[in-house]
Amino acid sequence: MRHEVTDADTAEAVGSGDVPVLATPRLIAWLEAATVRAAAPFTGPGLTTVGTAVRVRHLQATPVGGQVEVSAEPPPGAPGRRLTFAVRAVDGSGEVVATGEIDRVVVDRADFLAAVPD
Repeated sequence: MRHEVTDADTAEAVGSGDVPVLATPRLIAWLEAATVRAAAPFTGPGLTTVGTAVRVRHLQATPVGGQVEVSAEPPPGAPGRRLTFAVRAVDGSGEVVATGEIDRVVVDRADFLAAVPD
């Protein structure tokens, strides 16, 4: 998944800092979106995944207008309900912007939503 950094994606805009570069929370959101896509083969009718942990190192700043390609590598084999994805972000020049892991758990969508407090 490729993203272009806009003013709305900066640390200034999201409140995570005061510099006009890609905000770590936005980068993590993009990485999580990549895990949702990569988790699709592990779900079936009525199932979805929810995020449970994020371990990401944001290694390099990306300016407004910069391109970031995010990816999520699914776990090998048939991993069961708990999925740990290796995630990575690379900028337009090929420099690594971030690496880490994101955990997701396969849940029954209806049961999960029914258990959410009002």
